[in-house]
Amino acid sequence: MTEIIQRRMTADVEGEFVVFLIGLRVNKPWKIHKWLPITNAMRRMIEELYQHPDLGFVSHESWFGRTTIMVQYWKSFEQLDSYARRKSSSHLPAWEAFNKKVGSNGDVGIWHETYLSQKGNYESVYNNMPKFGLAKVGAHIPAEGKFKSADNRVKRS
Repeated sequence: MTEIIQRRMTADVEGEFVVFLIGLRVNKPWKIHKWLPITNAMRRMIEELYQHPDLGFVSHESWFGRTTIMVQYWKSFEQLDSYARRKSSSHLPAWEAFNKKVGSNGDVGIWHETYLSQKGNYESVYNNMPKFGLAKVGAHIPAEGKFKSADNRVKRS
């Protein structure tokens, strides 16, 4: 069972990092043969990324429903972009398969957003939570003293 930390905590991430949001939207649920391969491909990519930390991937969280969302944390945009373009990665074959089987026919939507961040440009707080999100990326520390308020967490340098 995941340990619940019964106090206010925050994340302290050194340097720059990337928050990458990615997901899909099932527009036609009965077309499982269109959206299931996409979810399976994402699972394979995540397994690949955890097996090769040198690629720059750090951690992820995900939620499922008609519209899925996965939050990924990367060391740099360059590493994220390099993985997406890397011929030996699982990403390019999955992207090619999506374009061949779905393309722009409306059966399954895909999306992503990329955010570049650094110390002083983010803040977080977790209370009665397991280690989660940015807390898996950087130091997981008590939200007290100079880390007590959101205002102070953003302004720290």
